Amino acid sequence: MPKLEVDGISAFDVPEGKRLVLAIEEDAELDILHRCGAYAKCTTCRVEFLEGEPEMMTQAEKEILQNKNLAGQVRLSCQILVDHDMKVRVPMTVTSMGLDGPGNAPEPSITPPPEWVEKPFS
Repeated sequence: MPKLEVDGISAFDVPEGKRLVLAIEEDAELDILHRCGAYAKCTTCRVEFLEGEPEMMTQAEKEILQNKNLAGQVRLSCQILVDHDMKVRVPMTVTSMGLDGPGNAPEPSITPPPEWVEKPFS
């Protein structure tokens, strides 16, 4: 079972294949944002990888990160499956942003259906 460490929180065992956004929200019990409902549209579920950044990403993640000039800086937790040990920092939470809620609940599977590509930046 992969281990997820959320900086400033703790480390948790996470079922393999779980969406990272859901692991952060449910297992780490951190109020991570996902304002678009985890469809790779808004970038509020962004994370900074401290260790274990995946080499693959979805085409949807690649496009939104490039369009928002965030490529190489952050990743979208809604577009990542926990399949190995990872350590992340979560910069945007409901509490830190002073919002009324995280957004619509994410589906268990990545949305939109993933088209996997190699990460084009480091």
